[in-house]
Amino acid sequence: MKVRFWGVRGSIASPGPKTVRYGGNTTCIEIRTDNNELIILDAGTGIFPLSQTLLAELPVTANVLITHSHWDHIQGLPFFIPNFIPGNTLRLHGSFDPVTGKGIEQIMSVQLQYSFFPVREAEMKARIEYVNLVPGETVQVGSAYVTPCILNHPVIDFGYRIECNGKSIFFTGDHEPPYNIYEPGDDGYEEYQVFVDEKIASIHDAIKGVDVLIADSSYTDAEYPSKRGWGHGTFTSCIASARHVGAKVLFCTHHEPTRSDDALEEAFNRALEVNLKLATGLDIRLAREGEVYEF
Repeated sequence: MKVRFWGVRGSIASPGPKTVRYGGNTTCIEIRTDNNELIILDAGTGIFPLSQTLLAELPVTANVLITHSHWDHIQGLPFFIPNFIPGNTLRLHGSFDPVTGKGIEQIMSVQLQYSFFPVREAEMKARIEYVNLVPGETVQVGSAYVTPCILNHPVIDFGYRIECNGKSIFFTGDHEPPYNIYEPGDDGYEEYQVFVDEKIASIHDAIKGVDVLIADSSYTDAEYPSKRGWGHGTFTSCIASARHVGAKVLFCTHHEPTRSDDALEEAFNRALEVNLKLATGLDIRLAREGEVYEF
């Protein structure tokens, strides 16, 4: 399998001289199976440069797995060039939203209103299909098997485990490790802790033994207390999870948009120092726009 990163920044695109090494586009990851089938994780601004490369292999069938509906993970969809060309297929996978009562099709219908975009879905030339996924239920995508898992974010957020020919990848999307909302000694603390422990165990079970873990590591330990509840992880939480589940390679991603490349490397190296015992023996990397990892 082959992984290529097209967008590794979180929250908002941050192009400029201070982000040229790791890139400024928001989340988008290209996965190729051993049969060269195309799976795309999220459709942030990184999906636009990805779509330009696909023009050399038309017609294409793009299986896009959306983790959640926040802008930085979907804002590139209207600019996915194959959508405008007959013969192509965009197959959009994601969650049903019990709050709105709508499925993954809502992402396109909201963005492709004239108030926000000049082209409506009916005017696009490609075939667009929608697949609403159920947590824990595996679906086949070509030769790969995809299993969604609900993670922790202020909206329904799927992590995805992708397996093919004995190889496996897990992508968290945006994820903050579950925590107890009560203080020790408060009524409800012990009961809620049972829920937290069960949720953490179920997430670890979904990730267990993966070859590649791509995880949300937005914050440093010092930054996290003021960001608690925003739905993002830390370098430390990602390293700890990778160690616990036995992942072979950890890519830290969803880089804080205000962090320059130099500051990003400094924060990363500091996290490795602080977590030396956990990190020893793990292959831990900063996700970099344009990087390709094949296994």
